[in-house]
Amino acid sequence: MKAVKQSNEPARKRRFFIARFVVEYLKVLGGNMKHFIFAAALLSAAGTAGAQEGAAAVDPNAVAFKFYAGEAAKPGNVFFSPYSMYTAFGMAYEGAKGATAEEIAGVFAFPGGAGLRAGLASIQKNLAAASKGAEFIQANSFWAQKDYKFLPAYLKTLKTGYGAEARNADFKKKTEGARKAINSWTSRKTKGKIPELFPADSLTAMTRLVLVNAVYFKGQWETTFKKDMTFDTDFTKTDGGKVKIKMMSAAGARDAEYTENEDLQALRLPYKGGGLSMLVLLPRRGKAVTDVEKDFGAGKLEDLRKSLATEKVKVFLPRFKFSAGYKLNGPLAALGMPTAFTDKADFSGMDGTQGLYIQNAFHKAFVEVNEEGTEAAAATGVAMGLKSMPMGQKMFRADRPFLFFIEDTKTGLILFMGRMEDPAKSE
Repeated sequence: MKAVKQSNEPARKRRFFIARFVVEYLKVLGGNMKHFIFAAALLSAAGTAGAQEGAAAVDPNAVAFKFYAGEAAKPGNVFFSPYSMYTAFGMAYEGAKGATAEEIAGVFAFPGGAGLRAGLASIQKNLAAASKGAEFIQANSFWAQKDYKFLPAYLKTLKTGYGAEARNADFKKKTEGARKAINSWTSRKTKGKIPELFPADSLTAMTRLVLVNAVYFKGQWETTFKKDMTFDTDFTKTDGGKVKIKMMSAAGARDAEYTENEDLQALRLPYKGGGLSMLVLLPRRGKAVTDVEKDFGAGKLEDLRKSLATEKVKVFLPRFKFSAGYKLNGPLAALGMPTAFTDKADFSGMDGTQGLYIQNAFHKAFVEVNEEGTEAAAATGVAMGLKSMPMGQKMFRADRPFLFFIEDTKTGLILFMGRMEDPAKSE
């Protein structure tokens, strides 16, 4: 990683840097004379994946397992987009200097110079190819206070390096109007899945810049589940409690990429077009999802991918829909970038001063999985018993907590990562 020279310029009066990070995938950044607001939202509807072939120095997966390790220690469902986080903080990194830049680069494994922008451009090109057959939208925008002076070079980087739409806003006198305009843009880009990225009073008269990145994905399974075969059954949570869920299935077994070891079963379910897929890791009966999470990382995931082979598999997968939200300040500071959240931060690459820092950062993500892929189903199906399995046929019955990844099948870029602990919960 290229070292970043630390600025010796004396610290000036700090402006707040409020960050808000949300989803199917989104980012937002906003700043001011005393406030710098960084917000991002991400939405996922039933499956997404990314690719970074040709951009080896850029690895959005780098932050995935670091962040997940902290969230995995907490109870409940987990869902987030490392790709969204990577891109959002990439936009902030473009304006960071000194130790602030070094720490951000260390957590996200950002390359130096123009490597980040070139790498992300390569990823976006690969994603466009991988998402053929699905609906996949990426959009960036920045909303600048109309009379505030940001460095032209930084704004140019946002336009040319990230393809961000330039919008003027009057946070000083029309804060609520600016908030509604940004929320409206976010809602349109996410097909209404993120209707209010910024809640009331989250932007202030001191806001000067809001950067938004939105990602939306909607895809159908390559092999769909049958609605009339969805049935009610129990799902056993990690604590042993049981909840009633809708379990999807289909007649007979399907040809699917599958592998297993003493700890888990792994199954890949491709989306139509074949470029994006969901990889599901199901602990063996008698094992807990925490056993799989222990010491699990990119290396072990890649080993599992390499061992996948086509098998006849009878698949049972819960229908689920939920959203998850995270405040990123603490987790990212603990991962190695504390300075960005303090008055020692240096984001002088944005406005030529050292008056900006990140006050808050939030991430929100949404996922919905059903028989077609991403749309909610009205039919509940009928209860059914489980027949004995034919010789040589595998069974994958996800009636207990599991991990899942929505990723680019070819490159392994993780767009979304999650843990399903309770399919009956929507939040």
